[in-house]
Amino acid sequence: MHKLLLPLSIWLITAALPASSETGKAGAFDYYVLALSWSPNWCVRTGNARNSPQCVRNSGHGWILHGLWPQYHRGYPSFCRSAKKPPSRGMTAQMADIMGTSGLAWHQWKKHGVCTGLSAKDYYNLSRRAYGQVKRPAVFRKLTRTVKLPASVVEEAFLKANPDMEPDGVTVTCKGAQIQEVRICLSRSLAPVPCGQDVVRDCKKKDALFAPLQ
Repeated sequence: MHKLLLPLSIWLITAALPASSETGKAGAFDYYVLALSWSPNWCVRTGNARNSPQCVRNSGHGWILHGLWPQYHRGYPSFCRSAKKPPSRGMTAQMADIMGTSGLAWHQWKKHGVCTGLSAKDYYNLSRRAYGQVKRPAVFRKLTRTVKLPASVVEEAFLKANPDMEPDGVTVTCKGAQIQEVRICLSRSLAPVPCGQDVVRDCKKKDALFAPLQ
């Protein structure tokens, strides 16, 4: 009887402990996910209420770099232990032009960048290179009012603008009623690759909201 209770008590104690937020080994991953967020939608949903500098009128922010994320074929590492020095304020500030705020740049390093095995400088340089090589369709910047569209239209526009990409390497996500992000899967050398099954799940909405530039 007591032999049966002992493992159960150990299980109960273990289950009550907080799970570690650190998963994965720095530098050990399969590919990258480049996440591009449509800034006007984020501002409508969250940023305006926070008075985020990303949402200042006439900022010109469209598809901003949410992050460059190391990814496994299933799942992803995060908050890895790393001996690399954290970025300086100047380094994060220099990323605000494509990431919206220095705060987002810092968060992306802390959660994802440390898992790449790169230094902060090299991680930001690689992120900027990945962002720069993706052609972002100009049509979305020409909107003058909020529209409703199928999420598939956004994916098709990116595929047309980037003919080296394949449909299984690009996915569009929604949050609530809105288009949220375009996620593009890239190799370590930033060549287009197919996404893993847990990344490639597209938003199926036919009437997702898409806000114009502020």
